[in-house]
Amino acid sequence: MKKTASSSRAARSSLSTADYALLAEFRYALRRFIAFSEDAAHAIGLAPQQHQALLAIKGAPGRDGLYVGEIADRLLIRPHSAAELAGRLVRMDLVARMADPEDGRKVRLVLTAHAEQLLEELSAAHLEELRAIKPLLTRLLARFDDGAAD
Repeated sequence: MKKTASSSRAARSSLSTADYALLAEFRYALRRFIAFSEDAAHAIGLAPQQHQALLAIKGAPGRDGLYVGEIADRLLIRPHSAAELAGRLVRMDLVARMADPEDGRKVRLVLTAHAEQLLEELSAAHLEELRAIKPLLTRLLARFDDGAAD
C-alpha cells in the first residue's frame, strides 16, 4: 500500500538528521545515474524519453512490442503524450507499428533493426555504469535495511 503524506506524518517526527542525509545521498546517487543516462542518450541522438520508450519496448515481458497505453504506463506519461512519442519514433525509423496477432484491431509498437542497434549500445553503457556505482548503491540500500541512517 502506498503511503501518503498524511499517513506518514507520525513517522516524520522521528526522522533524524542522519535520515535526511541518507535520503539526500540516495537521491543524489540516483540523479547522477539519470544524468549519465540522459547524456548517453543525447550522445547518440536520442531524447531521454525516446531511449526510455525503446527500453520499455525491448524489455516487454513475454512478447514482442508494447501498446501505446503500456508505454504511457511504463514512462509515467499520459496516453496522448505516449501516442505523440510513438509517432516520433516511427518517423525516426526506430519503431514500427504491427497488428497484434491475437487482435488485429490493436497495434503494437516493435523495435526496428536500427533501434535494436542503438539500444544495445546504450544498454551496454548503462550496465557498465550500474556496475561502477553498485558499491555505492549497495552501501546506501544497506543503510535503509538497517533501519537506521548511520
